[in-house]
Amino acid sequence: MTLTEPAAAVADAALEVTAGWGARHAHDPTAVRDDDGTYWLFSTDASGAGPLPRAGVQVRRSEDLVAWTFHGWALDGVPADAAAWTGAGGLWAPDVVRVPDAVAVPDDGRWRMYYSASSFGSRTSAIGLATAPHPAGPWTDRGLVVTSRHDVDGPNAIDANAVVDADGRHWLVYGSFFGGIHALGIDPATGFVLGSGGRPRPGPGLLLARRPHAVEAAVEGAFALPRPGGGYALLTSFDSLFGTYHLRVVAGPSVTGPYADVRGRSATDVAADPVGSTVLAGHRLAGGRGWLAPGHASVLTEPLPGGSSRQLLVHHVRDADDPTQHEVQVRRLVWTAGGWPLVSPQPWAGPGREQDDEAAWPATVAELAGTWEVVTFARGDAFTASASRVVGAEGPPGAVALGRGRFAWDGSVGGGGRPVEAVAFPAWDGVRERATLACAALDTGTGVVTVGTLVEPAAAVEPAP
Repeated sequence: MTLTEPAAAVADAALEVTAGWGARHAHDPTAVRDDDGTYWLFSTDASGAGPLPRAGVQVRRSEDLVAWTFHGWALDGVPADAAAWTGAGGLWAPDVVRVPDAVAVPDDGRWRMYYSASSFGSRTSAIGLATAPHPAGPWTDRGLVVTSRHDVDGPNAIDANAVVDADGRHWLVYGSFFGGIHALGIDPATGFVLGSGGRPRPGPGLLLARRPHAVEAAVEGAFALPRPGGGYALLTSFDSLFGTYHLRVVAGPSVTGPYADVRGRSATDVAADPVGSTVLAGHRLAGGRGWLAPGHASVLTEPLPGGSSRQLLVHHVRDADDPTQHEVQVRRLVWTAGGWPLVSPQPWAGPGREQDDEAAWPATVAELAGTWEVVTFARGDAFTASASRVVGAEGPPGAVALGRGRFAWDGSVGGGGRPVEAVAFPAWDGVRERATLACAALDTGTGVVTVGTLVEPAAAVEPAP
């Protein structure tokens, strides 16, 4: 679209305000990589510094996923249909995806952005669709895809996640608080709900996850991703946006579920709440900043030379000392031998500091020996300080190496329980500014996740004669 002179002047003034933001004020982020290797970040129209200079989905770019440059806005404010339906002053939680090459779409429709329009505490909401030939734009609004009304029971039409499953079927996973998380089938050619004729659909679709009204049904920001070996993991955010917000995971055989946690509890069973393992929650590492309320995550999957790939969790987090201030963080996402996703305790440090070759990740239990700084997410709604833990050359009780950084050892309750599944991998210690190892472990008996950073490696121990 071409801006009028007054609109262009507003845009220029807004860019001047945001020029130094970098990673700050990025909420509900999603990242993609273009064909040239540049990363593009899209996020909610929100600022911890006060009123926004304008609306239309914030866009940033980066060469390394560490340093971000504010690029502008995807759209010229809130599209007319979204504004008329919701009265929203800004757009939330964009999900940006590249349409697979196998799907015939116009050149300006290869990239899709599903944006949300609403207001706090209301489910008079809408998910809209915009398309572009490139993540940098230009973006063209195509209209509303899913709508909801506050006085009608059902899911809140925000927080879209577009997914293409292993059979080539397209889905829109969505929902926030109120009626839970649902999924609708999407027409690959148009990006609209199947059978809708390109018109807004009121939902609800298939129920994937929900929480009881006693906790305000506080589940949102869903993201479905394929598991190694088949099936899907569903990441969702629980609880209060400014304090106890945290990230949990369940898994199921397909995008549409049914989803359950590692203990077998159903994601739709409100009596079992809270369901899922906490993979990231508020915490503070010794000597570092406190990170509060991490969540509303997406996952960037990108190919690597040799045919492998890496996955990175992209999420927002708040400053524990000033919860109004938020920013984007990126962390490595790894999979246990049993197919559960876990994330690094250390934010992503970029090329030259991270090691992607899993063949070079720890291969023996002895490599885990030393003093670790650990954080255990026993309760996702708690802010947790780190603790110190010493690991000997023999590792935890019953520890065995499974290859490519994967390990397992006895369960936590007196040993002999269901195993702990762990992944150890090279990382960059952002507090001490040095290369080290990180580890993330899931107790499959309790569902408790512990993450750690090796702070004092032990010298190699010779085996006893």
